[in-house]
Amino acid sequence: MARYLVLQGPNLNLLGLREPAIYGRRDLAAVEADLLHWAEARGLALEFRQSNQEGELIDALQGAAGRCAGVVFNPGGFSHSSVALRDCIAALPVPVVEVHLSNLHAREPWRQRSLTGGAAAGVISGFGEAGYRLALLHLTAGSAD
Repeated sequence: MARYLVLQGPNLNLLGLREPAIYGRRDLAAVEADLLHWAEARGLALEFRQSNQEGELIDALQGAAGRCAGVVFNPGGFSHSSVALRDCIAALPVPVVEVHLSNLHAREPWRQRSLTGGAAAGVISGFGEAGYRLALLHLTAGSAD
């Protein structure tokens, strides 16, 4: 069974509380439970991590190499500022798909630029929770429906 890391960056632990009109009303545990159910029905194993610390996110990304077939990563606000995360993604031997719940291009100008996205295999933005499933579909090359 192929394993994928779903990695959540800063403030994603506040889903359901933080700006629900933008990020949704469901908490992170509910989002992860639904994604896990969806993935298991398709023969995929997921592991979940969330951190508000840049170094912990880098450690998680590096730890996915050799263990996971790919990474679904929502870097949150670090996507706009972290050269260190961008360099880590570029160095990984496994593909990373960046996901954002909101449409970055419909937000403030400084949110419309993603440093990390340039190193990722792709960026999915604006589809809410469905973005995580879309990222997994890409990582599995369409083998899961």
